[in-house]
Amino acid sequence: MTQQHESSYSVWLRKAENDLLAIRNNISAETTPWDVVCFHAQQAVEKSLKAYLVSQSVSPPRIHDLLVLLAACSARDDRFSRLETDCRKISAYAVGVRYPDELFEPGKDEGLSATRAANRVVEMVRELLPQDSRES
Repeated sequence: MTQQHESSYSVWLRKAENDLLAIRNNISAETTPWDVVCFHAQQAVEKSLKAYLVSQSVSPPRIHDLLVLLAACSARDDRFSRLETDCRKISAYAVGVRYPDELFEPGKDEGLSATRAANRVVEMVRELLPQDSRES
């Protein structure tokens, strides 16, 4: 594996981990913006799935649809199929929670559920990536 390829998927994973950090920071704040938590949960999953695809020498599509990304990952490793419920649950948070005209405001239960789903997906991707990405 080339150094450029390795760093490329590592960067995607690091970005996903930054989204998880943003979630933790928001949850520990005095007032928690649950829409922001849900958005970062979706982003963490999207970036981690793209990290896996890059680690497989696949150029990730420029989309936010987690089910499409999950299908691409599942085509390479069927263990990803276990994550369909999690991806289905938070895929909508890519766009709907960011704009006021959507009138969608997730609450604490949805935010915590999205956080748990994101953590499960990112953890599984971490386990399936080459060892080097887990050490950076």
